[in-house]
Amino acid sequence: MYDADQRKLLSALSHGSIFFSAALVSIGIPIAIFLVSSDPVVKENAKEAINFHFNVWLYGIIVLVLSFISFGLLGLFLGPVYFLFHWGLAILAIYQNLTSPDTAYRYPFIFRPL
Repeated sequence: MYDADQRKLLSALSHGSIFFSAALVSIGIPIAIFLVSSDPVVKENAKEAINFHFNVWLYGIIVLVLSFISFGLLGLFLGPVYFLFHWGLAILAIYQNLTSPDTAYRYPFIFRPL
């Protein structure tokens, strides 16, 4: 059916692309994987990674605005929570994809517009 190693690699690359940068370049990798791959699990992981990128940007803007309004006081608390959310969930997604490649990872606490 589908190659398990390729499934692991492409799924982990989709979720790990957020480590390359938080800019538009990093979202291009899961979009390309979504368009090129025929594996349904890889497509689902790529779609979930795209949704996670959008949520990271949205939450980052919210933290930035709240920090600006509170003269940085809320940023002292929300900044580390934001980075824990950003990095921690991406690492967890990569780990889940490498240990159980037959199921797509679903991020908690995100909106799914796609």
